[in-house]
Amino acid sequence: MKNPFDLTGQVAVITGSSKGIGRSAPEILVALGAKVAISSRKADACEVVAAAIKKAGGEAIVIPCNISRKEELEGLVKGTLEKWGKIDTLVCNAAVNPYFGPLEKISDDAFDKIMSSNIKSNLWLCNFALPSMAEKGGGSVVIVSSIGGLRGSAQLGAYGISKAADMQLTRSLAVEWSPRNVRINCVAPGLVKTDFARALWEDQERLKRTVSTAPLRRIGEPEEIGGVVAFLASKASSFMTGTVIVADGGVTIA
Repeated sequence: MKNPFDLTGQVAVITGSSKGIGRSAPEILVALGAKVAISSRKADACEVVAAAIKKAGGEAIVIPCNISRKEELEGLVKGTLEKWGKIDTLVCNAAVNPYFGPLEKISDDAFDKIMSSNIKSNLWLCNFALPSMAEKGGGSVVIVSSIGGLRGSAQLGAYGISKAADMQLTRSLAVEWSPRNVRINCVAPGLVKTDFARALWEDQERLKRTVSTAPLRRIGEPEEIGGVVAFLASKASSFMTGTVIVADGGVTIA
């Protein structure tokens, strides 16, 4: 039997892939045989990731992209297709959270930025990439959400709203595109040791409370989410679409 986790010949595009979960995903995808397009706002940060992948014997290109700019998302898809002629896996990982506090005090600008960057940009990117996937016979999309989309929060309410919407975006896109063999799934991480979540895990009191009730008694590492992304990109998940995989050390069940 062929290894269902083998990604040899696949082409993957990952947004926000210069650090954290976004960096672990392409590194694992490449280790399983894929070629990857590395993308984030800063080209130099992307080049560091691509250089490490190439040094290890993998194939990677860099296409910088600000997810809030529709034309740059289109350029990311076009650039990848021009280089490799196809996209097999799309990982919508990039997100923003410019506000930490109660919803009653969030500005319209901050709320709009969160919704636009975390939801609309994913829709834009999917609308650019999915037609070519369907045309070549299928593919896989992984939208990185958060358990913030499953729980209420007094400080991360707007972010949680956007992540809940990403889960519904996953389901709706799956209904639309799965008949054309394009699978759309979602991963909802808990607290992971990334720069994005640094304010949460560096707060020792908050961290202590979090891990004290988590069945695994710890927070996650980026590669533990990258592995879930790789699973959803592989044939091992070929009968899955429209689903949300929670990877949170058990926080939401305890």
